[in-house]
Amino acid sequence: MTPSEETDDHLPLSVAKIFVCFILSLSFVLGIPGNSLVIWTICTQMKKKPPTAVLILHLAVADLLVLLTLPIWIYSLANQWLFGVSACKGLVFVIYCSMYASIFLITCLSLERFLAVIHPFALQRWKKTTVIYLVIIIIWLFSIVLGSTVIPFQTTDETHAGLQCAAREYATVSQEVIHLLSETILGFIVPFTIISICYIYVGKRIGVMACPSKRRSARLITSVVVIFCLCWFPHHFINLITVISVLMQDSIPETAKALENISNAGVWIAGAIIFISSCINPLLYAFAARNIRSSARFTKLSKLFEQVSPSERQESTQETTSPNEKEETLTSTEVI
Repeated sequence: MTPSEETDDHLPLSVAKIFVCFILSLSFVLGIPGNSLVIWTICTQMKKKPPTAVLILHLAVADLLVLLTLPIWIYSLANQWLFGVSACKGLVFVIYCSMYASIFLITCLSLERFLAVIHPFALQRWKKTTVIYLVIIIIWLFSIVLGSTVIPFQTTDETHAGLQCAAREYATVSQEVIHLLSETILGFIVPFTIISICYIYVGKRIGVMACPSKRRSARLITSVVVIFCLCWFPHHFINLITVISVLMQDSIPETAKALENISNAGVWIAGAIIFISSCINPLLYAFAARNIRSSARFTKLSKLFEQVSPSERQESTQETTSPNEKEETLTSTEVI
């Protein structure tokens, strides 16, 4: 959810408003060149694009789409919304579509590591171009469908700070509860559960391994997952508080009002934190790439993306091992 999506009249404190604008501006300044570099590196510096690199490419595209909307949100917070209801609905749709795409892509990255542990030969089918792009198409189509559910409810609202893209209109309480719970369950709880199961299993296998390169690539993907979860948890926590508040309006109105106030105060900070996840991934890639020796500066990221792909390392490993050693190698060395 963006910093201007809930029905709060205005930011509770001017210092909070300044803080939100600062976070959004910093995310834009760091995220746009960072994600652009990731896209440029994978598209132009990698002749052969393994599945992991393709997933990271589309993750960068999703992040870039979110960050490109930031100047409008920053201007809106500092002044007022001047772009009409249609633009309000459209920009919120872009953010939600990208949100779902990001979490589904990260889930696929985790499943790829999981497959490398329990069924390494399945990665030979996974690395086929038709398979990976079919997965990508399904992810984006599913993300578009889920992201479009916010369009009927999002609207502009006249607030103390002027007209803002700051309201949702639900016909019934049930409609609001179902929409918010669906967003949190499909966009966070289910994917996070899958990711957690994958990494618990993978972590047990990595714990008995000593190869630095394997641990490094595992740490990289794990960092992407952890950052995403930390950045999106506050937003979904606010969603749950809102749901509880709505359900308690008739039975315990005092508690419901207190929860509503907490939700209204926290939604702006939670909204700003969301954008951090879209700008920090390239920084993680750059930090990991520092440990990869290369003669050309801009090929370091491409080396990194090749190194973190289980299927690509499997292929190179198989070329240097005997047939009797291949199965054991696939199982024991490509768990990340």
